[in-house]
Amino acid sequence: MIVPNPNPLLGITVHTFGGISASTCYVPFQKVKQWSWETYWLVFSLFAWLITPFTVGFITVPDLLAVLSEAPSHIKWTAFLLGAAYGFGGMSFGFAIKYIGYSLTYTIAIGISAVLGTIVPLMLNGTLIEQFQKPGGMILLAGMVIALIGVAGCGWAGYKKENDLKKDSSSATGPSFKMSKGLPLVIFAGLLSAVFGISLEVGQPIADIAASHGAGHFEGNAKLILSTSGCVVTNLIWFVILGIRRGTLRELTFNNGLPRRKTLMNYLLAIGSGCLWYMQFFFYGLGHVRMGVFQFASWVIHMSMLIFFSFIVGIILKEWRKVTNKTYAVLVIALVVLISSFVIMTWGSVKGQESVTVSTEIR
Repeated sequence: MIVPNPNPLLGITVHTFGGISASTCYVPFQKVKQWSWETYWLVFSLFAWLITPFTVGFITVPDLLAVLSEAPSHIKWTAFLLGAAYGFGGMSFGFAIKYIGYSLTYTIAIGISAVLGTIVPLMLNGTLIEQFQKPGGMILLAGMVIALIGVAGCGWAGYKKENDLKKDSSSATGPSFKMSKGLPLVIFAGLLSAVFGISLEVGQPIADIAASHGAGHFEGNAKLILSTSGCVVTNLIWFVILGIRRGTLRELTFNNGLPRRKTLMNYLLAIGSGCLWYMQFFFYGLGHVRMGVFQFASWVIHMSMLIFFSFIVGIILKEWRKVTNKTYAVLVIALVVLISSFVIMTWGSVKGQESVTVSTEIR
């Protein structure tokens, strides 16, 4: 694996921008008017998983088609199929937001994804114990365990929020907040989000080939194309069929009964949403190549950023304004636990890279 200029602190900083992009990518949907969910999702999918990845890939990766051609077929197909499986997780994630809001959807789904998307690839590669035995490895593991505790705390806060809203007859958001429907969706989304992380790990040889062609820190944009292509195929098939059955595909035209300006604005919002989703992994790739000895920790660190910034979005959108002080306290404590886990994982990553640097200097 080619690791150009490892710098974990810079890598973590870049992951921060990815977290901001990911935590805000669904916000534009709030402003989409008189379009069905499936219409919005079709436009979103095309830009998140097809148009933007290929456009950025051609711009940043020299000889992109040659890179993809040189990559082993089994690597390409595995990355593609795992990405296709994640496509169902993306759908579930979107629906979960409608039931339990931004804060909880991001926290629970991404919390699950953070741990599984990190551990499972190590298990498949047979390097789980080896990685955690490195200097800083046990610190990183402790941070991951603490992250799970924080996720459980956020789930508890979610149930308390549901009870608070049921008791508040004046709450306009009460009927729409349904933890019983949202929790299964968000768990499913979290599990399949981890599959996307595995897809990116499987596609690492493609990134290595891109690096040999001079892609430098943009090498990850090559492997991302295979994973997102799988996503878009799953979603296009599902939502085109759904659009035909419900007769909503007509909404994509400018002869849909809406003012042309409103249709254009819906397009721009859906396109912006898709581009923001893609940008999270554009920054993920830039951060990943700088993580040094603990590159495998990129996933859990990146996901932690998503959780933190999704809470900020939830505050801005006033999702927690109707809850009791006790419920809010539970959520704040859980988020503090999550943030502390992020700090601990960062510490472990830096410590691991420092040990490698010292060892190299001694030699």
